Amino acid sequence: MYKKLDTCYDQIVHPQKSRSLRVLLDSIMGRIVELKHEMSDLEKTEFQPFDDIIQDLKITPDDVSLSVPRYYIHGRSESYTVRQKVLHQMIEQMDAESKTKDGEKPSMNLDEAIKVLQMHERARQGRLRAKFMWELSMEEERKRKISKGLKVLSEADAATMVQKKWRGYIARQKTKKARSEELTFIGMRPGEARPVETDELKKAKDTEDIRRERLKKHEIDYQRALVDIKQNLYVSKGPAIKEELQDQIRQWFIECRDNSGKFPDYPDEEEGGSAKLFVNKTPEEIEAEIKAKEEAKEAKGKKGKKGGKDKKEKKEKKGKGKKGKDKGAAEEDPGWKMKPSKFNEDVDGRLTDYDTRWKFRDESHNVSQRHDEEIIKEEKILEVEEELRKEVDVIMREELENLKAALDKDKGKKGKKGKKGKKGKKGKKGKKGKKGKKGKKKGKDLTADRTPESLYQELIKQGIIKRPERVMLEDYLGEFSYLGTTLRSMQKEGQPSTWDIKQMLTLYGILPLGSETVHENAPLVKSMLLAGPPGCGKKLLVQAMANEVGANLFDLTPENLVGKYPGKSGLKMLIHMVWKVAEIFQPSIIHIGNAEKTFYKKVPKAEKPLDPKRIKKRPAKADERSKSWQTHPTRGNEQRPVYDKIVMVPRPCYGDRKIIIEKRIYDKLEEIQTAFIDFSSLAKMTDGYATSQIIQVINDTINERRLNQVGRKPIKTEEFIVELAGHQPIFAEQEDAFTQWFEKTPIGKKRKKILSPDEGGDVGKGAKKGKGGGKKKKK
Repeated sequence: MYKKLDTCYDQIVHPQKSRSLRVLLDSIMGRIVELKHEMSDLEKTEFQPFDDIIQDLKITPDDVSLSVPRYYIHGRSESYTVRQKVLHQMIEQMDAESKTKDGEKPSMNLDEAIKVLQMHERARQGRLRAKFMWELSMEEERKRKISKGLKVLSEADAATMVQKKWRGYIARQKTKKARSEELTFIGMRPGEARPVETDELKKAKDTEDIRRERLKKHEIDYQRALVDIKQNLYVSKGPAIKEELQDQIRQWFIECRDNSGKFPDYPDEEEGGSAKLFVNKTPEEIEAEIKAKEEAKEAKGKKGKKGGKDKKEKKEKKGKGKKGKDKGAAEEDPGWKMKPSKFNEDVDGRLTDYDTRWKFRDESHNVSQRHDEEIIKEEKILEVEEELRKEVDVIMREELENLKAALDKDKGKKGKKGKKGKKGKKGKKGKKGKKGKKGKKKGKDLTADRTPESLYQELIKQGIIKRPERVMLEDYLGEFSYLGTTLRSMQKEGQPSTWDIKQMLTLYGILPLGSETVHENAPLVKSMLLAGPPGCGKKLLVQAMANEVGANLFDLTPENLVGKYPGKSGLKMLIHMVWKVAEIFQPSIIHIGNAEKTFYKKVPKAEKPLDPKRIKKRPAKADERSKSWQTHPTRGNEQRPVYDKIVMVPRPCYGDRKIIIEKRIYDKLEEIQTAFIDFSSLAKMTDGYATSQIIQVINDTINERRLNQVGRKPIKTEEFIVELAGHQPIFAEQEDAFTQWFEKTPIGKKRKKILSPDEGGDVGKGAKKGKGGGKKKKK
């Protein structure tokens, strides 16, 4: 449902339908996030295996994978493009300045320049002389062999030799072609999963881009129509609406005067003004009001009859309550119930809107799918009425005061001017009190005299705001976990797969960061710790998320803060600037690499210049679309309660490695040039190595020099082994240390208790016995 709505919202060019779809799409995104939190709280784990469900429903992992909404990229605002231009320009300027500084060399005088030229010219002449002498020696050797009577081949023998070589070449080509056709037939051709850019796909992409451009043009026309139609309604129907409202209010004056003998008090603007008087009520609401009034009258008459009956009733109720409790205790636990969703109202509203407005609407004349003027008139007439009502209220209040004054004059009474003044004073006092409270909440702004743009530029110059590398979430390559359910049936907790990690980051990070609706209503994840061995893609995930949602990337890694904003005042200014800029230019991601260093009990001597403990805990506000993403696990237990979510990013499994190796090699070589590479064997040999190490081995093996030789000397599997031997793998002890650390986290403990409840029970009993056995301890 989410994927289909995402496609609809991306491709529908009708501006009014597009708005309804946006609300519905955001609501469903928020509902999916709610479901993820519910599943996480229920199972005490962030990863749920879907392999059994996929098998039962006969679908693929791609069918249930959550992609990033398309409007996150195609519907970005102009402010984002302006920020990106400023960021690119300043970084390029800083790079140019650093290059000029590094490239400055002492000037060379004329004599030194002549010596350098002479040296290179002599070397060139020497190479030419050596080549000439080699050719002479080869010619002399050939003549010497001929003079000794070396056998010269006849034409027939020479032709036979050429034929033999040619037939061997043709046979090898035929064998290679037959092997390729066989692999294609059985569906095991290497590299066949690579998407091929066909003419049809290219045409479809061009059509999608055309529709997006058409929606932008229709949106401009729609915004212009909103203003024009509202102005026309003011001119054409405004006087009639105003006169009708005045007549209704005057009629109300007369009816109240006839019923009570005096004019009523006019409702204040805060209470809704005259809109409060003419609220359309259903017959059921009117009957409920009449019943409530009758019950209130009966209650007043029966006040004196209360006493002993109430006490008896209370006793009976208490007795019933106790019995009910006993019954409930005897019954079984009703089980888990899902919390009510905050997005149901929006979804129901959009469905009702469709049924009442679009379902039976004839749009055969609107082939180009432009805005519908009748719908705009229906919406704008209400706005015109509301604005005119406020104007009418001002006029009718004065008219009512005049009527009251005239009536009091006839009766010989004075006007009530004193009360009016008191009301105004009270209102002023209330306003002052509110302003004072707001001032206390905001606190002191350390950069009140500076513009947000200047703060943004300063943070770029200091290297705090960085440009993320051009990677997306799809560049984090890996496989789906097909054995998750099997492992859980064996009471084992497997490592999360690449697919699981991408899904979790999409739900907890990308969807709330990119959508205000999801951020405001769905459960909020303020900070997350990405833990795992080095080189497994933690930093890539942070940069990919920043690119997916167009977020600012703040780098508060201890190594990046060395020498920047020194002292307590400098640190205070840095934190203030970062959070102020992050709040103004939302969404934002704050990245702290090597997060465990900020929680050192005692800083090692080698890392004292970094001062890693400068950055303290500072949670994000609920209304800020900024998140803190730390990478690398802690060496202690101090920081576990700081993070809302902790994710283990493991080293790649066999399936992940095979996909990474194929993708990287095919980016460098053509399919024919990979005939002698066994990808499966390479994936097995790289077991234990991190993703960055595998990529580095491929880059070092297939370098520029080796690429030039591929035509006459194909690359073989053995060449990668030589480079792989120079890297140190991630040993089992190191990976076990990460697993043991994760089991001590809050969610790890809860999950372990679910998997092995007996162990948790034994620990609890032991603790109770230890407390009671004080004499044994003394002995």
